[in-house]
Amino acid sequence: MQHNIFQTMRSLKIIEGCKGTQVYAINPSSGTGTGAGTGSGIGDKLLQQLHDHIKSQTLRTKSNRNMQPPIATPPSEVVFCDGSLLPYGLPMTNLLEPKIESSLVSLDFVETLASAYRRAEDRPQFERTEVFLEQCTIFRGLADPKLFRRSLRSARQHATNVHDKIVLAAWLRYERREDELIGSTSMDCSGRNLECPRATLEPGYDPESVFDPCPCTHARARDRDSDDGYSATMIEVDDEPCSTSEEENGDMSFFVGEDEIRCNRFNMASLSRPFKTMLYGEFIESKRENINFSQNCFSVEALTAAKEFSRSKRLSHLEPKVVLELLSLANRFCCDEMKHACDAHLAFLVCEMEDALLLVEYGLEETAYLLVAACLQVFLRELPGSMQCPSVVKMFCSPEGRDRLAMAGHASFMLYYFLSQISMEEEMRSNTTVMLLERLVECAKDGWEKQVAFHQMGVVMLERKEYKDAQHWFQAAVEAGHVYSVVGVARAKYKRGHTYSAYKLMNSLLSEHKPVGWMYQERSLYCMGKEKLMDLQSATDLDPTLSFPYKFRAVSFLEENKIGSAIAEINKIIGFKVSSDCLELRAWFLIAMEDYEGALRDVRAILTLDPNYMMFYGHMHGEHLIELLSPVVQQWCQADCWMQLYDRWSSVDDIGSLAVVHQMLANDPGKSLLRFRQSLLLLR
Repeated sequence: MQHNIFQTMRSLKIIEGCKGTQVYAINPSSGTGTGAGTGSGIGDKLLQQLHDHIKSQTLRTKSNRNMQPPIATPPSEVVFCDGSLLPYGLPMTNLLEPKIESSLVSLDFVETLASAYRRAEDRPQFERTEVFLEQCTIFRGLADPKLFRRSLRSARQHATNVHDKIVLAAWLRYERREDELIGSTSMDCSGRNLECPRATLEPGYDPESVFDPCPCTHARARDRDSDDGYSATMIEVDDEPCSTSEEENGDMSFFVGEDEIRCNRFNMASLSRPFKTMLYGEFIESKRENINFSQNCFSVEALTAAKEFSRSKRLSHLEPKVVLELLSLANRFCCDEMKHACDAHLAFLVCEMEDALLLVEYGLEETAYLLVAACLQVFLRELPGSMQCPSVVKMFCSPEGRDRLAMAGHASFMLYYFLSQISMEEEMRSNTTVMLLERLVECAKDGWEKQVAFHQMGVVMLERKEYKDAQHWFQAAVEAGHVYSVVGVARAKYKRGHTYSAYKLMNSLLSEHKPVGWMYQERSLYCMGKEKLMDLQSATDLDPTLSFPYKFRAVSFLEENKIGSAIAEINKIIGFKVSSDCLELRAWFLIAMEDYEGALRDVRAILTLDPNYMMFYGHMHGEHLIELLSPVVQQWCQADCWMQLYDRWSSVDDIGSLAVVHQMLANDPGKSLLRFRQSLLLLR
């Protein structure tokens, strides 16, 4: 421990920093409002906070030495600066890499979208769900999520079966992040059939009604007046008492132990072909009036319920355990009509996580389509929280679980595509993500499905630093027809030390296809000097929305001590495409310029976009950096914040407005008006 502290102190050059006339230079222009005589006190306070942060980082390193850091950066490559608030140094060009998109990227976006539109128009309405899901994949990589959600709604509108409906409705709910709303439950209805949890369980195709108001309000009123709680539109309930004459006129009896269930032979034979064969065929039971049913392990209540269903074709008021037993009886003797009735009855009893966890095993065992669908709906609408349950993870991730879902008709590419997207957002390098992507690969069909499955598997393997496997999956995606995956193949080769091979691969890609911005961007990673800068400029000329060229040029200016030029360069991309990584880079530059007020503005804007963002190679949480910067900037009261917000709102300074709102919410988190203004800014 002692060695680690001394090593950290030496690397930070704290002793050399203290030899100067000022430990932390405070920018007089930032105006703290406390006078010149307080500069030393602020510097001492800032030094103490920085010392506490370094100490906490050292202790955390010892306690978590087996944990992998968010972004591994070799200690020898971290630059430390004297006399500045940069405990992890300045950014360096040799640590910058362009991000590989996890979604499908086409050579000609307009042509790809037009092709998908033509396929949707050429197909019948009830076969368009798959095409709209492909459109979702095309729009996934764009910055505007509204296009993705619109295609997702179209896919839900044209869904023809219950499985597709529950997956797409849950996906739409997740995209609005309704799981984060306090006071809402997973089964709350939005008021329209499009996402109504009851409407999704109703089979059939009716694209015109999905945007109509759903009948949930009336259904809940009916449910309060009934004891069973299932929909009258699906199952009719027999409220009439059992007829005594029916039992007296019965011509046969089933015995369970000493108990007798008097039945009508014709009615029981009408339940299924096996019953008809047993009661009217060549079996000995066809000539007997009394049949011993004790060896079949069914209770008196279950046989009584079967007798009543054979008479009325309806389910009477039954306890769930009796319906479960009746479902098992119907499944064993192939009573399809009775099985469907039990299946629908149980499906509408599933309302929360506990119900789903209890009933899903029964549903999978008896291959009850609607019951499994109702349980899946709860799991999907509870995401990502439901993936913390081991039994749910086992059902979704294991090959055995996928096989059981397939037997019940609920294993699909759409399901695992949804699950893998959420898992990649939560933790890309986790084993759960890998297993879900393996199931996605198993469900994928030829064409775009295999392309996206293979490519995403390659992206995850690259993130896990399993470069050989990443190269294999990217190559499989290329062979399936996804040209952009060549970037992944080149990157995996580069990571394995084959830089020249990666360079040749990108050269051949540029010669074989019409050049696109991302091709030059990737090739720039494998060359040096003027050639690298020329490739980056070509990438910007072809696609000005690529952020990596701006970031690289900005850091290059910084390394040449041209901080003003660096900020001007990064401002070019921030001017029309705000992203957390670009704002972080600008905040880094501003700290180097000792413009702490501007840096604090950018950090607050970053935390508005991503509350869990980690600064400085993933080593420091943004909230902690705010604590370090706050003492050296002018403090605003709530009234000052309102004036600053008015000025920034009037000048259409969205980043400044987000920063002010973030500070105001830190002081008054329950202010709904501030939340509303923040939402308007984020929408813009």
